[in-house]
Amino acid sequence: MHYGIDCLPHYFSVNLEHPYKEFFPSIFVTSRVSCPGFVSLPKNIILRRAVSSSAAASFQPSFSKDADGFSSYSEHPHQLNSKVDAFLESLKWDEKGLMVAIAQNVDTGAIMMQGFINKEALAKTISSQKATFYSRSRSSLWTKGETSTNFIHVIDIFFDCDLDSVIYLGKPDGPSCHTGSETCYFLSMSDVLRDPQAIEHRLALTTLYSLENIISQRRDEVVTSAKPSWTKRLLNDAELLCSKVREEAEELVQTVVEKEDSLRTASEMADLLYHAMVLLSLKNVKLEQVFEVLRNRFSQSGIDEKNSRRR
Repeated sequence: MHYGIDCLPHYFSVNLEHPYKEFFPSIFVTSRVSCPGFVSLPKNIILRRAVSSSAAASFQPSFSKDADGFSSYSEHPHQLNSKVDAFLESLKWDEKGLMVAIAQNVDTGAIMMQGFINKEALAKTISSQKATFYSRSRSSLWTKGETSTNFIHVIDIFFDCDLDSVIYLGKPDGPSCHTGSETCYFLSMSDVLRDPQAIEHRLALTTLYSLENIISQRRDEVVTSAKPSWTKRLLNDAELLCSKVREEAEELVQTVVEKEDSLRTASEMADLLYHAMVLLSLKNVKLEQVFEVLRNRFSQSGIDEKNSRRR
């Protein structure tokens, strides 16, 4: 079922000038949720966005069944409006009517920042699709990016098991920290213990992003350091790099052909990932770009996506 933009309740209005306008609101309701990270409540409202080329082309929010099997929402928009109101009331706000909100990068998984929200801030986030918080010092709402223009475009909203904290899963326009750092979390405990006087901006990175960072460092060292490195050798020899990517891909395939165990398969996949990431660095392509492409394909069948490439 599709509703035109003009009949959406105010919580789910769509800003056509939004830079991520392809992500339209899609609301799913379920009486039972088995997926980790989702709150299990009768008729629980899960806030999501539909990502599809057809939605982007028609500028129509969709109320439909998603890949996780949540039942489609078929009630009138005004009934939806009242359900969202009821859901906001059901959350466990503290004695001041606040709760913690954490902003997380939808593609990198990085924790960008945290702040406090009240009901109005959460409602505005849903409505504007931009991360909005409550300033305790100014006693007013504020939207991340209203001064710096580094907005965080919220694509999904998650609540914890106690319903007293929230994650804004979103895509940032730029650095999230007022210091200019990509995130507000850049001071490592291990660095402090090693040298209490040193304050190094080192982002909290997951495994693949740590590897990407190391490869980037080796790339910088190609012209600044004579120290031998396999990564630098690959970056200096595109023919060798391409042959290694092909070789590692074939070795991964052979784990299926030769019925090898999971440890061997994981090892070969690790080799392929590493060499593929060196190739990405050579081509100036970030992992985040790759993950964004994958995310945009979630709501499109693989067959349709492959067919679209031939046009």
